[in-house]
Amino acid sequence: MVEAARRTVTISVGSLDEARRGLAAAFRGVAQEPRITFPNLDLMWRTLTPRRQELLQAMAGKEAMSIRGLARLVRRDVKAVHGDVQALLLAGVLRPDEAGGVIFPYDALHVDYELAAVA
Repeated sequence: MVEAARRTVTISVGSLDEARRGLAAAFRGVAQEPRITFPNLDLMWRTLTPRRQELLQAMAGKEAMSIRGLARLVRRDVKAVHGDVQALLLAGVLRPDEAGGVIFPYDALHVDYELAAVA
């Protein structure tokens, strides 16, 4: 039995220029790993709150689902889950489904950032 490859998205912090270079390389045909880049660490962590990470973990590797179904899955209030889903859609972490649900089209999420000494 052949096991399907695990699809992981990398969340990182980078400049707009770095994102443009990756996009330009993709247009030239250079294969790119799935990546979502935030302009700064603060915005990344404000977007990927612990509750939102819980949603992503619950959705990883699964088919699209409704917000109500997701709220039941994680045992949270529908209104609160709706707000979190909207933030994750806006950031490009979740995608809308043609049937009206949402999907996290990956099996895993990897966060990649570096803290360096301030000059």
